Amino acid sequence: MKRIFLFLLTNIAILVVLSITISIIEAMFGVNLNQLDAAGGLNMQGLLILAAIMGFGGSFISLAMSKWMAKRMTGATVIESPRNSTEQWLVETVRRQAKQAGIGMPEVAVYDAPDINAFATGMSRNNALVAVSTGLLSAMDKDEAEAVLGHEITHVANGDMVTLTLIQGVVNTFVIFFSRVIGHLVDKVVFKTERGYGPAFYITSIFAQIVLGILASMIVMWFSRQREFRADRGGAKLASREKMVAALEALKRAHEPAQLPDQMAAFGISGGIGHGLKRLFMSHPPLEERIAALKASQF
Repeated sequence: MKRIFLFLLTNIAILVVLSITISIIEAMFGVNLNQLDAAGGLNMQGLLILAAIMGFGGSFISLAMSKWMAKRMTGATVIESPRNSTEQWLVETVRRQAKQAGIGMPEVAVYDAPDINAFATGMSRNNALVAVSTGLLSAMDKDEAEAVLGHEITHVANGDMVTLTLIQGVVNTFVIFFSRVIGHLVDKVVFKTERGYGPAFYITSIFAQIVLGILASMIVMWFSRQREFRADRGGAKLASREKMVAALEALKRAHEPAQLPDQMAAFGISGGIGHGLKRLFMSHPPLEERIAALKASQF
């Protein structure tokens, strides 16, 4: 229930901010963001601007709220003053690796979950959060946990959160734009609607947005899988190849795939298992491939 409430709250906030932004742009720049022009034709320029605002706006607002959302969705507790030797080790390891990677010190947090997982998120390289599960701390030794932290620090250092947001913004823009164009053509050309839009526009636009959104998610997930290989190599550089391989093998031995909330899954250390068509929608490559790629990599 808490996750559903936070999801709804986030989306309401995004809609409010986007509505205000659209109104400001129309008022300040005199841009017509209506989909139809004065003659009833498709206003391509206005539609493209509107699609970009909605596509990029939603992605960047989500990024700006990512640390806040992550803490509340997972119940992560930021370590302000270490209470024990484990927390002290976590903070010191992250501080050392952040210095090696040339980034600002992230917030370090622990969240209560039996799954073996960790994630990093945040607005920038110098404003990030790195969190590990209690399951990871109990199941992994310090060498393996060090490699996992190095993996997450590499995500931050590579700017993966921002890059993924930009890619998501681009695909969102094109999905919104082309779904409206398809809806317009079906409504005006096939159903011959003369004034405004008829039901065909809305039905077709929604259907097209779903189909295009599925195709676009394949592109985003492909990039997400590639960045996991890069983060594994980065973790190996910050810890060692042996420690990173051991950490991935420990994840592979886990009885159940680690589970994060859907909104955080792409930022975790571990992913699920997929075959065939499902593989195209995986945020992480199979662990066997990651281990093989790491062993074969040269650095």
